[in-house]
Amino acid sequence: MATIEFPRSLPRFAFASAGPRDGHPWHRPLLVNSAVMTALVLVSVVGMIVDDRMLLGESVWLKPAKFGLAFAVYGLTLAWILRLPHRGRRATWWLGTVIAVTGIADVGFIALQAARGTFSHFNTATDPVNTIGQQVFASGVPGLFLATLVLALIISWQKLADRPTRIALKAGLWLAITGMALGYLMGFTGPQLVRQSDGTVVGLMAGHTVRPGAAGDAARDGLGAMPITHWSTTGGDLRIPHFVGLHGIQVLLVLAVVLAALAPRYRWLRAETSRAALLGVAVIGYFGLLTLVLWQALRGQPLTAPDPATLGAAAAVALFLGAGTTAVYLRARSGDEPVTA
Repeated sequence: MATIEFPRSLPRFAFASAGPRDGHPWHRPLLVNSAVMTALVLVSVVGMIVDDRMLLGESVWLKPAKFGLAFAVYGLTLAWILRLPHRGRRATWWLGTVIAVTGIADVGFIALQAARGTFSHFNTATDPVNTIGQQVFASGVPGLFLATLVLALIISWQKLADRPTRIALKAGLWLAITGMALGYLMGFTGPQLVRQSDGTVVGLMAGHTVRPGAAGDAARDGLGAMPITHWSTTGGDLRIPHFVGLHGIQVLLVLAVVLAALAPRYRWLRAETSRAALLGVAVIGYFGLLTLVLWQALRGQPLTAPDPATLGAAAAVALFLGAGTTAVYLRARSGDEPVTA
């Protein structure tokens, strides 16, 4: 019977022990980015408590809080990935720095607009602050996208860690790129007229909500919203596929860590090939979920009100995940998958 020395065979599955063996330092600009974003989240939480101004039915400080949290997590994830031994470290360091700097600039403008009680995205107001801010967005968002794209291209050809972790982080990077790209679809939802926190009307060139048949430039965003996320309950919300894509990398990496943690207890998970196969199933299923929520949003359908077609597609994704997991389990238990380090 094969034996396994788990301290040797599972050295890099947990984030605490996933660092490189040759002492590569953490990417400091990305750590600074995450620290700044964490501070913004704390400031925004205080703002939601003491500032009663509202935009589209939510606190003016909710958007900075959500963006700050998302960028804090994303920055830490990229800093961990860039700490792994890999070729092209000079290029990836600069790409990480571009992501860190543009992230702070973009989210900083979101926070500034929140403090002013107005909109950051799609705002057509002609005052100097908004005009300059929109120019920052116009350059910063493509910078984030292109830097992540080049980073993914460099990383995708390398063996940074064990096989399950490689599958998780590489697929996760491409999910993030897909999520970023889907964000551009919001620019085609059409103009709308909305009210700033002081009650004055301002025009937005686009929005988040898809509502087929909506009249002219009438407001679509904020007419009905889910708790916390404030995703639309009256139409399809393109923020949902945007969110699902961007955070797939965290979901997949956590899954890789969980499977490694369970491996000592469950023999069928001890083979790296079994865990890698499960990650492969999860990646396909996650892309299926992303496609599903995008399809639902583009049809103007709220996440909370799926029709039979959406429910059928969701069932198909769930069945695939169940069947794939079962197939990996049966193959491992049958002895086809050797228990090796």
